[in-house]
Amino acid sequence: MKESYVYITSNINRTVLYIGLTSNIKLSIEKHKNGVGSKFTSKYSVSDLLYFETFTTIELAIQREKQ
Repeated sequence: MKESYVYITSNINRTVLYIGLTSNIKLSIEKHKNGVGSKFTSKYSVSDLLYFETFTTIELAIQREKQ
């Protein structure tokens, strides 16, 4: 079964938080750093990984993200 991740990123000043869900955390953070993908993360330069949790199913990850 493929792992899923819920993660929190922020900008350099820690004034904006972004909570995301992914199956490939390395790729997602790389995209945030390059300004690709989410318009929100690009607009606010949200690319610093602060925290992540690993889940065995996407359903569990979605539940956690909603919390």
